[in-house]
Amino acid sequence: MTDTTADFFADNALEDYLAAQRATVVTTEGSHALSVHGELALDGHRIPYHLVPDDGFLGKSAKWRKLDAAARLELVKERWNDAARERLENQLAACAREVLALEAEGVDPHRVFSAFMAKYERAKVRCNVALDRVAAARSRQNASQAAAKTRAAIDLSLYPESFQTAYAMQRHFIAVLGPTNSGKTHAAMEHLQQAKTGVYLAPLRLLALENYTRLQNAGIAVSLITGEQRKLCPGATHVASTVEMLNPERPVEVAVIDEIQLLDDPDRGAAWTAAVCGVPAQTVYLLGAPEAREAIESLVARVGGTLEVRTLQRKTALEMDKTPLLSLKNLRPGDVLIAFSRREVLNWRDKVIEQGLSVSAIYGNLSPEVRQSQAERFVSGETQVVVATDAIGMGLNTPARRVIFTTASKWDGYAEGVIAAPLAKQIAGRAGRFGKHETGYVAGFDGLTHKTIAALLRQKPEPLPNNGFFVAPSLSYLQDIAAATGETRLKALLGLFAKHINVHDEFFLPANLTEQMEKAEWLDALPLPLADRFTFSLCPVSTKIAMLESALHDWAQQRARGKTAPLLRMMGMGGRNELQYLEDSCKLYAAYAWLSYRMPDTFPDGEMAQLLMQSTSERIDALLQVQNAKQRKGRVGEARKKAGPRREGFKGRR
Repeated sequence: MTDTTADFFADNALEDYLAAQRATVVTTEGSHALSVHGELALDGHRIPYHLVPDDGFLGKSAKWRKLDAAARLELVKERWNDAARERLENQLAACAREVLALEAEGVDPHRVFSAFMAKYERAKVRCNVALDRVAAARSRQNASQAAAKTRAAIDLSLYPESFQTAYAMQRHFIAVLGPTNSGKTHAAMEHLQQAKTGVYLAPLRLLALENYTRLQNAGIAVSLITGEQRKLCPGATHVASTVEMLNPERPVEVAVIDEIQLLDDPDRGAAWTAAVCGVPAQTVYLLGAPEAREAIESLVARVGGTLEVRTLQRKTALEMDKTPLLSLKNLRPGDVLIAFSRREVLNWRDKVIEQGLSVSAIYGNLSPEVRQSQAERFVSGETQVVVATDAIGMGLNTPARRVIFTTASKWDGYAEGVIAAPLAKQIAGRAGRFGKHETGYVAGFDGLTHKTIAALLRQKPEPLPNNGFFVAPSLSYLQDIAAATGETRLKALLGLFAKHINVHDEFFLPANLTEQMEKAEWLDALPLPLADRFTFSLCPVSTKIAMLESALHDWAQQRARGKTAPLLRMMGMGGRNELQYLEDSCKLYAAYAWLSYRMPDTFPDGEMAQLLMQSTSERIDALLQVQNAKQRKGRVGEARKKAGPRREGFKGRR
């Protein structure tokens, strides 16, 4: 048996073992770990659980990646087996008995036990949360008026009810669920176009812009509202916006919330929770992946309203190629090549051009306008191949004949690791397009990648959790906590939010506030009101890009001094090449535009920022095309050199 064959069987064995043991491998705390689910039967109570056992950690992502399939299977069996499940259930049962012993005192055990449903968190932490909930429940019975006021400020059990406009309406939800290329968007957008008023909520500025244009072309008065961009139409009946820009006070007839499965995203899922709870529409479409169904049913039951579920199938077949690509010589027009970093996309782009093919390059660092322009070149046939990151998986029309993964691994912020099955399926789903490519094909570049992607596509999707929905604090919520506790530091207020949401409401979990709290730490040192510090903490600036982080510090200091912050400032190349410099500059202009809508007195050059965003995007797009042309020209020159001098002397000879 060859090593490749052995790995194949070991991979299948691992997949079968995890399924049999009701476990999945997840990434949490920068490590790979086992997330397991099951149900306890205790004193007539049935107590479901879904969490990470204390000894279920498999090591840092980099270590896990280096293991071969057989070693991974052995490690999983060592960490999760019948004995390990018995230990976990004994641990949970001991905690549950403490809870049940207090049932006579008025503690509702079912609300407490939902602490055991948190698939990314370890058992010990969730047991502590359960006991904290018991302590909170007991203290509520004898709390003083002041303590009651504090708890009211940090209790999100009435979170959906806080969206008063939506809560007062009788809303009908329509979940349209299906894989990529199943036509989920069509019927919802048709209804939205026919409605007298409506809103489309997108996960990306790119999708908001695409559907803004779609509504405009249908003759509808529509405005575009994103964090960084406003195109306001006088008398607009419709709005296309990013999900974070939802206006919960503007009632409409129809709303469309796209990519609803992002409810499960620790970083951005809170925006989808807020949208479902707070969009004031008579009819609300929820578009997304089939695995979101149970979560949708649970959340709609909690917020109130009727629910209709429609499931769709792919309109075209999706198949794995029989063999990996193995060589770029086997690329064909209509192929999409997937890498997982900007550097790798540009490297692969250059290699593809060497094969004589024209290329569109798409990656997350590009502005939405540039990504759209690069995709349109591919659709029109101006370029033959796309080389892209997973940025292609959402919001771009790139009907591919075949999607080829150069690797199955991606940096997750901590280490390199195999991508999640839902991401693999979303990207692979770009292959095939009804009416153009009736069958879409998927391949890996090499044998291991081919086999890994095939295994990921076979995996049965795990349903999203039906509770523990992510919630982020609003400014008014933090102000309530500040009034109740006397705390004024933003970082401390965010910490109180994260702590108490787990104690007082089993249905919601705090969103990932790590980056916001990092910004809050230095913002708290500035003489700024809480509202300003909160706004700066949400500004979409990556702390990993020195130029942008420095700009945010400067802007906050200007605000604290009561001065205006000019847009144009000296920005050296700082060792970056022209493309990187332009990409970072575009992000700088976008961040300034974002702030100009929220603090126009300090950031008066918002209109200029918009113009510079547009012109810089155009320069980036042109530069990518110039690089493409130069690479192809250089390849032709090399080919001529290898062919030798043209034999002009034979011209006309007999």
